[in-house]
Amino acid sequence: MSQRRLLTLVAAALIAATGAVQAQDRTAALAAANALDFRQIVREAKAKVFPAVVYIRVVREATEEGKKASQQVSGSGVIITDDGHVLTNWHVVEKAQSVRCLMSDGRAMSAEVLGSDKDTDLAMLQLEVPEGAGPLPAATIGDSTVLEEGDFVMAMGAPFGLNRSVSIGIISCTRRFLSDISEYSLWLQTDAAINPGNSGGPLVNTEGAVIGINARGIGFADGMGFAIPAETISILVPQLREGEVDWSWTGLQLQPLRDFDRDIYFDETEGMVVAETDPDSPARSAGILARDRIVRLDGDPVTAMTSEDLPHVRRTFALLPKDEEATIELVRGGETHTVTLIPRKKGKVEGEEFVCERWDLTVKMINQFDNPDLHFHRKKGVFIYGLKWPGNGRDAGLREQDIILTLGREKIETLEDVEAVYEDAVDNIDQKHRMRVVVLRNGLMRQFVLDYQRDYSRE
Repeated sequence: MSQRRLLTLVAAALIAATGAVQAQDRTAALAAANALDFRQIVREAKAKVFPAVVYIRVVREATEEGKKASQQVSGSGVIITDDGHVLTNWHVVEKAQSVRCLMSDGRAMSAEVLGSDKDTDLAMLQLEVPEGAGPLPAATIGDSTVLEEGDFVMAMGAPFGLNRSVSIGIISCTRRFLSDISEYSLWLQTDAAINPGNSGGPLVNTEGAVIGINARGIGFADGMGFAIPAETISILVPQLREGEVDWSWTGLQLQPLRDFDRDIYFDETEGMVVAETDPDSPARSAGILARDRIVRLDGDPVTAMTSEDLPHVRRTFALLPKDEEATIELVRGGETHTVTLIPRKKGKVEGEEFVCERWDLTVKMINQFDNPDLHFHRKKGVFIYGLKWPGNGRDAGLREQDIILTLGREKIETLEDVEAVYEDAVDNIDQKHRMRVVVLRNGLMRQFVLDYQRDYSRE
């Protein structure tokens, strides 16, 4: 090889090496710039919402242990109007006796529960804003329907009572179906840390909008948290402000066309299948039968291909006007039929309670939505909700979930029946302190003798 040729090759190699180094430098510089841009995006998004995050402390009445007791619990919330409307979870303010909120600037304010909904685990508070305080920082509710898996989000709140916290992660699933938690809503799954105390705080996108309300974390699983999507929140907010979420009830038990959990698959591509109708329900009164395939509601097509489609369809039925006719088109045995359905008010989804302090137990009304297993045995009645230990009720052999049939000679159907017997028993305890109790336990009738002479509260 000639010297000239060698020099030419060396020069070419040096030029190529220099170009490679410059290219690497450019790539590194671009990556650094992107990193700086992303950090700025996160900071700006946080700044839009973080001042509106509140730490909530609640004193609630607890009766689960057969006696009245006060408990202090904590959670989070987010201000959505400058006059002090705060979104949080139903389970944060359930049975609240008092609510106090800590603002980002250190101010503390009491709050009133305006409305709550157990079905979606949402609640609305109204802060008691002092006169002359001026407008409060408020966050904006965004659009959760445009989210995709991999989008960055931030979970804000007060984990374990540690006020003011932000964690960052991605959306792991945009349409998570949790059948045992919510009938009317899908969930956003994220790996942003959601711990106890984060409940009620906002899940925020990189544009600084609230796209969810944190509600659930799984303690034994790393990086699995769940938030109620803004799509559901936007529907509920107007009703929560008015004090009550007014769902309609049809009694339809629906099944998707591709039911993986039950390993049942239908050949059709439109509608959804009726698995069952509840007793004494509008659906049963309308003549709708199991295995009917509903294809249209008031002329509009409705389809649930998979389980993830069920919450939207259920919500559509639950938002129908009460006591007004709705037209359902269904297919039965290959033939199309049209029926008229008249939904009615769903009403309470949890029974009221009464504490029998001398008996050391709490009773509760059976509710078909909260206690379906008990409702199967007795449509109207009272069951033992909590037992104190040690206590007279537990000593007698009574157990949680026992349905009370009679107390002494009195038949029991309502809380008022229990209250009347209890007050008479306490008033006449010096003359009589034993009572026969007949209960229904797992479908079988059993009898016990309740001796309430001993006053455990004084021991």
